Amino acid sequence: MTDFAELDRIPGVDATMDYLVPTSRINRRFWAPGKEYNTGVYASHGVHIRNARMAPEPFSLDKHGFCLAQHKTKVTDWEAAAAGDSDYAAEVIEVVKKLTGADVVLTMAGQLRTSGATGERLQPPAAEAHVDFTPQSAERVAERVYAAKIPDGPGYQRSICFSLWRPLSAPPQDWPLALCDFRSVNEDEGTPNTKVDVDEIPEGDALFADIPGEENMVAASIFYHNPEHRWWYFPNMTDEEVLLIKFHDSDHSRAWRALHTAFHDTSRPDAIERHSMEFRGVAYFNKKDA
Repeated sequence: MTDFAELDRIPGVDATMDYLVPTSRINRRFWAPGKEYNTGVYASHGVHIRNARMAPEPFSLDKHGFCLAQHKTKVTDWEAAAAGDSDYAAEVIEVVKKLTGADVVLTMAGQLRTSGATGERLQPPAAEAHVDFTPQSAERVAERVYAAKIPDGPGYQRSICFSLWRPLSAPPQDWPLALCDFRSVNEDEGTPNTKVDVDEIPEGDALFADIPGEENMVAASIFYHNPEHRWWYFPNMTDEEVLLIKFHDSDHSRAWRALHTAFHDTSRPDAIERHSMEFRGVAYFNKKDA
């Protein structure tokens, strides 16, 4: 594990963060338009989230699992931008190609989030320590997306499932995004949290009823509290900044994922509602000739 003594002296904010408790057994994230509900049992822990703008070196995908970049978008209609084939999707492809060096980038879809009033296309911030896919889910997603969009492609030797995240509201935001340094997370950490799409959130025992084929459904990774985790955030992000976050890199010789979560920044009484866009996709590196 990396010695973080020098980095721990960098100032930041104190906040609370939700982690899964070890006794939680049936972990599902029900998703309905404008609502999300976790059956997992979580506990809040105090954490120190360091100011990433004061770090001694830039954050990189291969070392830390995430990076900050500049990107001025031409998009004004953000609801339309969430479509997988939108003009914004084309911008995402170009940004991710540049930042990863991938041969091919295929987009999935975007998601708008807000800390204010939610709605059919607006979800609340995801406010627990998580990665959007498990390693197994990420591999299946990468295979499925590639087969659907490039059925006769040459194949790939490496894939990166990712999110390109940007704020849409002016700084400071009341629920900014925190990211965990890959080097502070153990390889075997993470518990599956199945994503269940529904029209309405079930209640009572229905939340825990058997779901046939659940083991093959897309699942996120959620995490138990680990005091060794080192969290960072970029205060005062503008709408011309983006964060590229690894959900899973099939090359585990590099940083291959980055835990992240929204957190309530109570240090800024002038903070406003957060509005943000996250766009998922997969970057592929073509097979090379022998």
